[in-house]
Amino acid sequence: MKTIAARAGAAVMIGLIRALFGFLRLLGPERSSDLGGWLLRAASPLIPVNRVALANIRAAFPGMNDAEVRRIARGAWENLGRTAAEYAHLKTLFDYDYLKPDASSRVEVEGIEHFIALKDDAKPGLIFSAHLANWELPAICAQAYDLDTTAVFRAPNDPAIAAVVHEIRSGAMGGLAAAKQGAAFAMQGVLERDGHLGMLIDQHFTRGVVVPFMGRPALTNPILGKFARRFECPVHGVRVIRLPKQRFRLELTPPLDLPRDAAGEINVQGAMAMMTAVVEGWVREHPEQWLWMHRRWRPNMISAAAAEAPTVAPSPAFKAT
Repeated sequence: MKTIAARAGAAVMIGLIRALFGFLRLLGPERSSDLGGWLLRAASPLIPVNRVALANIRAAFPGMNDAEVRRIARGAWENLGRTAAEYAHLKTLFDYDYLKPDASSRVEVEGIEHFIALKDDAKPGLIFSAHLANWELPAICAQAYDLDTTAVFRAPNDPAIAAVVHEIRSGAMGGLAAAKQGAAFAMQGVLERDGHLGMLIDQHFTRGVVVPFMGRPALTNPILGKFARRFECPVHGVRVIRLPKQRFRLELTPPLDLPRDAAGEINVQGAMAMMTAVVEGWVREHPEQWLWMHRRWRPNMISAAAAEAPTVAPSPAFKAT
């Protein structure tokens, strides 16, 4: 009986979420984004995890006055609210045409030549990103231009939300690979057939390597560094910047020249430190657009290996050329 009730409850919740997204579609992308941003910005002081965001910002920017800390936190909540509301419009949000650039487009892209190079080089490639602005857009861009890319994602904790989000992602993106046990084999298969992997690398990973991030050691998933070492393939970073008037800019970096060991092979920890340094540059440039609510730094899980983390100076945000 409990199983039947649970299934019925999940079905009702999925129906409600679909109805909410249907309402947001009726509003249109601009008004729904404004509504989602306003709601979370207004509610943020009452959300318990806001304390995590404030603590993270204070630690990342020592000496910053409290008013600025709270401004960044409110901006981060607004960005999250906007991103959540924009899920209702993922299929239509990306409107950039590199063959006919239009100043009135909602999205602009810098570094499109790198996308084209990845598409035409007949070899695997890796693309890292972070939870900045609307972080779903790069995977949609790849799908729009037939770049064989599989996006690695972590499903939302709530099963009902996860089900609806997966429906939306499946209709707007190319390949999808859930970040779960055994996912590495599926990811390896993508690269073995000369496909491309896209992955967000800015969240805590318990079994990760220690790298410096925003002045503190953090555990980071090493999988992209391991794949870069094995496949000797290009590694690019891509970020999204939220612009005024519900617009976005995507920037794809040139391929990174990753650090190597004495044998000439890519150093996994050093590679992840370099990628994370790029992400740090992005976050420092637009801190109000990053996901500060996540418990990125967990000192109790950082072992003595933190002292051995490679020293890689934070890179300025790459400007694609």
